Amino acid sequence: MLRSITGFAVRRPIVVILAWVTVLAAGFGIGTGVFESLTSDTGVVPGSESAQAEERVDHAAPQPDTITAVITGPASPAAVDTALADVAAQPGIESVSPALPSQTGDAVLVEVALSPGLEDDGEEEAAAAAERLESIDATSVVVAGGPLSDVEFSDTAQEDVARAEMLSMPVVLILLLVVFGGVLAAGLPLLIAIVGVGSTFGILFTFSQVTDVSVYSIQITTMLAVGLAVDYALLMVSRFREERRTTTDVHEAVLRTSATAGRTVVFSGLTVAVALAGLVVFNDPFLRSMGLAGSAVVLADMAAALTLLPALLAKFGHRISPSRERSGDGVFARVARAVQKRPVLTLVTTAAALVTLAVPVADMHISQGDPRMLPTSTDTRELWTQLGTHFPEQARWAGDIEIVASAPAGEVEGLRSTVEDLPGIASVEVVPMTDDLTGLTATPSGHAEGEAAKDAVRSIRDLDLPFEVLVGGDTAILVDYQAMLADRLPWAIALVAFGTLTLLFAFTGSILLPIKAILTNLLSIGASLGVVVWVFQQGHFAGLVGAEGLGYLHLTVPILVGAIAFGLSVDYEVFLLSRIRERWLAGDGAAGSVVAGLQRTGGIVTAAALIIGVVFAGFMFGGFAPIKAIGLGLVLAIALDAIVVRMLLVPATMTLLGSRNWWLPRRLRRVHERLALTDSAPEPESAEARMQQEPALVR
Repeated sequence: MLRSITGFAVRRPIVVILAWVTVLAAGFGIGTGVFESLTSDTGVVPGSESAQAEERVDHAAPQPDTITAVITGPASPAAVDTALADVAAQPGIESVSPALPSQTGDAVLVEVALSPGLEDDGEEEAAAAAERLESIDATSVVVAGGPLSDVEFSDTAQEDVARAEMLSMPVVLILLLVVFGGVLAAGLPLLIAIVGVGSTFGILFTFSQVTDVSVYSIQITTMLAVGLAVDYALLMVSRFREERRTTTDVHEAVLRTSATAGRTVVFSGLTVAVALAGLVVFNDPFLRSMGLAGSAVVLADMAAALTLLPALLAKFGHRISPSRERSGDGVFARVARAVQKRPVLTLVTTAAALVTLAVPVADMHISQGDPRMLPTSTDTRELWTQLGTHFPEQARWAGDIEIVASAPAGEVEGLRSTVEDLPGIASVEVVPMTDDLTGLTATPSGHAEGEAAKDAVRSIRDLDLPFEVLVGGDTAILVDYQAMLADRLPWAIALVAFGTLTLLFAFTGSILLPIKAILTNLLSIGASLGVVVWVFQQGHFAGLVGAEGLGYLHLTVPILVGAIAFGLSVDYEVFLLSRIRERWLAGDGAAGSVVAGLQRTGGIVTAAALIIGVVFAGFMFGGFAPIKAIGLGLVLAIALDAIVVRMLLVPATMTLLGSRNWWLPRRLRRVHERLALTDSAPEPESAEARMQQEPALVR
């Protein structure tokens, strides 16, 4: 099948190239329209009690979007009153609150409510009101909230993508030049990366027409598009140069590359797609769309590597020089042999080190977040700071516990008294809505996302009452989200594990190697998450990455780091096992095939890890703290995987297993033949026969 696909690209390179040029033009043309429809909302579980409470309130007593202004310094009261009157007279403004002075008298607070049902959520009207307020002659006027903050989130995302690409692309090109030593060979992976980014915009724009697309998804999928495109193209071009040593026919070299490296790209791409598809299991529109869009982006990168790259190689491959024949006794081979001398010691010490790094995960706290996630230069972050300084009672980003009772206001006194007596509740206010619907606003005595507040939500829900009660608000949203994660996480793990085991079985023809791959990858993922918690939650060395200790991780960070890091880890596992399997089938034996495989892939895996690490590191220079955390987590996962797992754990475990690495029951061999995706490949000898030939070290 791969030979047929590549054959068409080789025979009709211009057709294939023009098709991808069309995709690229559409992506950077129409696709960039996705930036106009991004949302910063995350965390609400559809169908949950908190979501139902929010819908009930919106239907009975809809609350308008509001923007908030803090005016500090010597501003004339008359000038403030005039500005407020002007804002109140503007179209799309529902109401303007009187100026509320701070306790010290050096600042005033103003809230502007927008009319419901405005086009584009009232962005234009909010901007006009902010412009008039900012014209007040004062030391400082900060206006944010509502649609203004939504626009700021979107603009920050767009700036982060542009900054990351500007920082990472030149470094990636330099690294590719070092790896390949030629402009054309180095330029092809970068070209595939650009196509990947264009495809990403097109895919996300398509998704935005049917569902919400988060500001975070544009950054994360762009990371993936660039990193994986370079990875796959690097593997393909390296193998092409190797094949050029054995044939002068460029087209034949491309076909051989597809049959070997192309097969690796297929299984690698599918394993990453499966890892991201696990996000679809979660009942969260953001994670679900991230899983679908991420999987689609990976498949687009894979398609470009298997069609566009062969077409470009067929057209220009004669200008790419063959790679030099390298000694089989390089640094990676020496590392493998050193590990094979003490496999048990290597396995125990490296596993213990990774487990130690993972310890902070036990103290991980997740949250919907607050404006500290944004750069200090944004108005939303500055408003948070000003509120904390002058109006601390207003600086609670996480709101109250909102209770919706299906009863008249006169019948909820008992409920109000019960809720007010709960631990963690400071006060309760009754808010009549309709004749048969009453709201109660419970203010937590401590942090709205603390354990006491969450326990209060659960206690209210457990009350035996004569009328229906729905509990919502930010605390309830977090409680529902955590419950959703606990319910869906085992199913997501099962889906990803089954898909990965199936694909690695099809790729390797082994039962044990897929299990080993999952276990070793989990160690590196746990270690990287542990460091992320240590830095972004606990604040250790957070300043080095331009962040601060927040006391929490954004609720999407651990899931996304886990899913993406797992996919990338298996990605490199496939790279390495492809060469080990080749040498095993060629008769090198269990120990020799590991040494040869590590030597032949060590440079490529290291280069690929370094390049994709640079791509993810570029996003650590962005403004969003969650994206910084994801970037750090993925950089660490890649580094640990390339250095510790690939160079130490894999040789150690495969040495201890010996010929059992390739053990396959006879009844499963026919199944493997159907799944292997190869035109012709020799089957290995039986494990029993091979074991008789292996030295005692590997038995």
